Amino acid sequence: MHIALSLISFQDLYEVSGVEVGQHFYWQVGSLQVHGQVLITSWIVIAISLGSAILAARDPQTIPSGSQNFVEYVPEFIRDLTRTQIGEEEYRPWVPFIGTMFLFIFVSNWSGALLPWKILELPDGESAAPTNDINTTVALALLTSVAYFYAGFQKKGISYFGKYIRPTPILLPINILEDFTKPLSLSFRLFGNILADELVVAVLVSPVPLVVPIPMMFLGLFTSAIQALIFATLAAAYIGESMEGHHQ
Repeated sequence: MHIALSLISFQDLYEVSGVEVGQHFYWQVGSLQVHGQVLITSWIVIAISLGSAILAARDPQTIPSGSQNFVEYVPEFIRDLTRTQIGEEEYRPWVPFIGTMFLFIFVSNWSGALLPWKILELPDGESAAPTNDINTTVALALLTSVAYFYAGFQKKGISYFGKYIRPTPILLPINILEDFTKPLSLSFRLFGNILADELVVAVLVSPVPLVVPIPMMFLGLFTSAIQALIFATLAAAYIGESMEGHHQ
């Protein structure tokens, strides 16, 4: 009887793991199923980011103006953010990583608020901003986790893992759990806020398509930028924490 109940519970868990939110367009790559619409929209976001940077910086002036001012401000902003969170001595190698995270999330979020993704017809499912899919936000959060583990191990070697038994070995489970909750909080915070914003706009468009959604879209642009800033700031803070050894 006990074995039968265990088999039933495992079957229930397997069925729950197959539950999906919305419809998805899949690409079959060998034995793997890949979310096709996420890759398509991600490539579009990357193309928009690269194209905008190339167009804005194709004719640099000694005295910057217009789009060149903006293009020069963005790296300075990212550099200052990274230096503030990681520290003056060790921030430079991490500027490209934090900058890439910030710009990808920022452009993805704004594309969800500005671009009519619905016009991009797919065989199944529907298009949306890349950060509107939990797979994207989890991938970004896992990259952040790998980055701060690498930063700590590179700086301190094997002694980095001694943080898990400080100030006392009794806290070992809690310290390990803390590292697991960081990517969870990063991914679900970003995904939840972007999904909620798009759902609110979609609901308001139905009864009053010309009036109410406009201020909500401006609010969505603001919250989208804030979410990109929060993610990048926390990523830099985690990397700085792993190198500085706050647990010591």
